[in-house]
Amino acid sequence: MKTYAIGDLHLPGGDAKPMDVFGLQWERHFERIAEDWRRRVAEEDIVLLPGDISWAMRQQEAEPDLRAIGALPGRKILLRGNHDYWWSAIGRVRAALPAGMYALQNDAVVLGGQVFCGTRGWICPGEEPLNPEDVRVHAREVVRFRLSLETARRVAPDLPLTVLMHFPPAAERREEDSRFLSLAGEYGASRLVYGHLHGAGLRNALTGRRGAMHIHQVSCDGLGFRLLDLEAKERESGERAAVASEAQQSKNAD
Repeated sequence: MKTYAIGDLHLPGGDAKPMDVFGLQWERHFERIAEDWRRRVAEEDIVLLPGDISWAMRQQEAEPDLRAIGALPGRKILLRGNHDYWWSAIGRVRAALPAGMYALQNDAVVLGGQVFCGTRGWICPGEEPLNPEDVRVHAREVVRFRLSLETARRVAPDLPLTVLMHFPPAAERREEDSRFLSLAGEYGASRLVYGHLHGAGLRNALTGRRGAMHIHQVSCDGLGFRLLDLEAKERESGERAAVASEAQQSKNAD
């Protein structure tokens, strides 16, 4: 069993909203994602979708997009993004999901020997102070994040923990100030996956290993509209780190 992730699908939501207005790289973007998805994902695999799933404003308009995702192989875990206005009461959302799809909201799901939880997140404190409304929403999201982490550890105290967010977990170059990263570490998360960033915003995206936790930025355009195999990426990162460590030890010995 493998775990994949891809965020910010931005499906049309009942309207023919052309994503190529954001650049020619977006032309036929979901067709390309679906081709890659069908080629690589098995039915027992897990695919994480951390937000901005559909442009729909109402749930009824989002349902064709949900069915299109549901028709693809694998088990899917969804999280709400800042553009998912169609996402209303969680009971209604879950009732509309095709089989094999799970929606996270202030709680956790156990799947494939892992436990998954998370929250949307918000703009994090950075070099510039946040306005009062952003401070309020950020504080609320921190509370929701802790609630989801507590739920995950209550239902599965010993399983590997993967955290989903939509917004980045920290402002650029301000990791030490992040309540999200601090809480994820406190509850022993082994992996954090997020989306939201596009274009130039991807250049300095937070990725890599922070202590025992792997951090992955998975906006679909940043991945070349291909799913990210999380285990393979983490093995690759570990191998690179081992090579770098060996090189440093050899240098020190010289």
